[in-house]
Amino acid sequence: MPETLSPEIIAGIRRALDEDIGAGDATTDSIVPADATSSGRIIAKQDGVVAGLDVAAAGLSPGGCARQLLRWWPKARRCPTPAARGRSPGQRRALLTAERTALQLPGRMSGIATLTRRFVDAVAGTRAVILDTRKTAPGLRSLDKLAVRRGGGQNHRIGLYDMILIKDNHIDYAGSLDEAVRRARAAHSGLEIEVEARTLAEVRPRSICAWRASCLDNMTPT
Repeated sequence: MPETLSPEIIAGIRRALDEDIGAGDATTDSIVPADATSSGRIIAKQDGVVAGLDVAAAGLSPGGCARQLLRWWPKARRCPTPAARGRSPGQRRALLTAERTALQLPGRMSGIATLTRRFVDAVAGTRAVILDTRKTAPGLRSLDKLAVRRGGGQNHRIGLYDMILIKDNHIDYAGSLDEAVRRARAAHSGLEIEVEARTLAEVRPRSICAWRASCLDNMTPT
């Protein structure tokens, strides 16, 4: 089974449902009887890596529609088209009301997982690691990063708080790479520090980065 969804993801699903449903689905509630039942299938329209059916299940769970989704497709994996990704029986009102959220979130996740897998496959057999960034859609970071993991990639920093990443503007403001690193270490000694250097010449002379010198000698700038 996929990893347990984090509280952040559950909260995000609830926000998505609240945003769409508000006080209620005026159309469905006025037309569809409350005791009507139905079932629906999530169907792939192109090849890819399935990711996020547990997210879809969480979005449908208030209407009792979630159980069979994960029984049909419990893990992120490749899926050729046409293929049913999951089947969900339950109350018809619940299916119609939550269907957009239950489709959009796993659709986005599957797209990210599929693209991630392409990069992972491209570097297979090397020591390269495919990492994500924090350049995600606001409010969807936890979902986007989960999708990267399910596509075979790895997560980089989650946000601005859990790692120091010194970029060119930080170096310019501090006056030098050395000074930028010194200030970062003084303020947050317990956090990992990474530096985005613009050139090899910017890194090679630095005593702080001397341990990298032997590797850099054999590198060609790109």
